[in-house]
Amino acid sequence: MKRLLPALAAAALVTALPGPALSATTHHDAANAPAATSTVPARLADTKDALRGLWFQHIFWVRNVVLARLGGNAAAAKAAEAEVVANAKAIAGAVEPFYGKAASDQLFQLLAGHWGAISAYLDATRANSKPQQEAAFAKLGANANAIADFLASANPHWPATTLRGLLSAHGAHHVQQIQQLHAGQYDAEARTWAAMASHMNVIADALANGLAAQFPDKFR
Repeated sequence: MKRLLPALAAAALVTALPGPALSATTHHDAANAPAATSTVPARLADTKDALRGLWFQHIFWVRNVVLARLGGNAAAAKAAEAEVVANAKAIAGAVEPFYGKAASDQLFQLLAGHWGAISAYLDATRANSKPQQEAAFAKLGANANAIADFLASANPHWPATTLRGLLSAHGAHHVQQIQQLHAGQYDAEARTWAAMASHMNVIADALANGLAAQFPDKFR
């Protein structure tokens, strides 16, 4: 069942925002019709829920990979890694109705880089290699900036500086979680997990609000 969640969340996002942009006349009528106006908050809420689900699945499956690798469970790690990749495709696929296939593919490559840096940091931590940790952390930060700049170039309502801050904080959560689980600091990791989950909502809502601002007709 959990394997279906990323795809279902992406489908929910696309379903929530169907159809082409409205004509000027239809746009005017919809804006002045009480029923049409009342649907805007619901459409935005549906979009936020779908994106929140996708981003939560990201941290859920990454954490599973971390636990499996630290525990030496190769089969569990392989299964969780496949879910991380599937989820990245779902997140990238969520922007395709707005920006096209090429943009979706590029975002997937950037998200793959995000996962690659996390995976490298995990391996470096398992090897107790500070230089490798530092290299992976630098890669994670550079990738966060690249994702932020890419998204900002597509949507003026996604400021690059804001996205850089949000994504850098997200990367730092991954690093902190890996360190804590490696050290057996489970109480501390529980607090980090709660912060990560809350932060995913912040990122998802920022993205949804930007989409609504750039494509208002799709939310009516």
